[in-house]
Amino acid sequence: MKVTVAALQMQSRDNLDDNLRSAAQLLAQASQRGVQLAVLPENFAMFAAGAQLQTAQQLPRIQTWLAEQAKQHKLWLVAGSVPCAERPNGEVVTQQRVRASCFVYSDAGLLVGRYDKIHLFDVSIADKQSSYQESATFEPGDSIVVVKTPFATIGLSICYDLRFPHLYQALRDRGADIIVVPAAFTELTGQAHWQVLLQARAIETQCCVIGAGQSGQHSATRRTWGHSQIIDAWGRVLAVQDQEGAGVVIAEYDLSVQDKIRQQMPLLVSRRLC
Repeated sequence: MKVTVAALQMQSRDNLDDNLRSAAQLLAQASQRGVQLAVLPENFAMFAAGAQLQTAQQLPRIQTWLAEQAKQHKLWLVAGSVPCAERPNGEVVTQQRVRASCFVYSDAGLLVGRYDKIHLFDVSIADKQSSYQESATFEPGDSIVVVKTPFATIGLSICYDLRFPHLYQALRDRGADIIVVPAAFTELTGQAHWQVLLQARAIETQCCVIGAGQSGQHSATRRTWGHSQIIDAWGRVLAVQDQEGAGVVIAEYDLSVQDKIRQQMPLLVSRRLC
């Protein structure tokens, strides 16, 4: 079975209306080219330091917009990440924090899944921002999530999760065929590691991996790497956007080829615990 998938690359900034308008244009392009599964990047609706709680207050509006887009374009939509002030059980997140939540909508516009980013980006690197402390404003998620669709089982992850292979093995164990990585990799870390990490996760799990990134300058101190791409279960790059800024990366993915790779190299059968 073949499925047409897309990674939507954005250059989101601190204006919700502008960001949703840009995303709508990209989704329209994807729909015109027959895409069945589209993935938005991390922070697609708002990319602004300190705006998490304010953006979370706009979540009902954002979710309505996402449902309308999925239904209008008749595609399955993985909605990158947006700040959410409630846990999946309805409890309010405390200590002035939110969760980075990825919502999934069916082609009928129905909310069918939610994943909250587990691994938070608390690091120091040699760029203009210098220090990143997501845990100051975000609460980590605690659940591994896959979503079943008519064409494949989708495993959900977000950005910094990419550095933790045990999560991806768990997604494969739960039946994932395609794993999505909405991201906002910094230019420095992206240039060094984005490509190799995406390919490693695809090879290790024998899944299609879709990396949908932010790209370009977002503020005086934030610059992201982009290079959104689609990689098959053998680690081959099927499509990539090398140019900075917004764009749509599309590939037709053959799940029968993936099944053959898994049969010829049965990693799950051969795996041993250390």
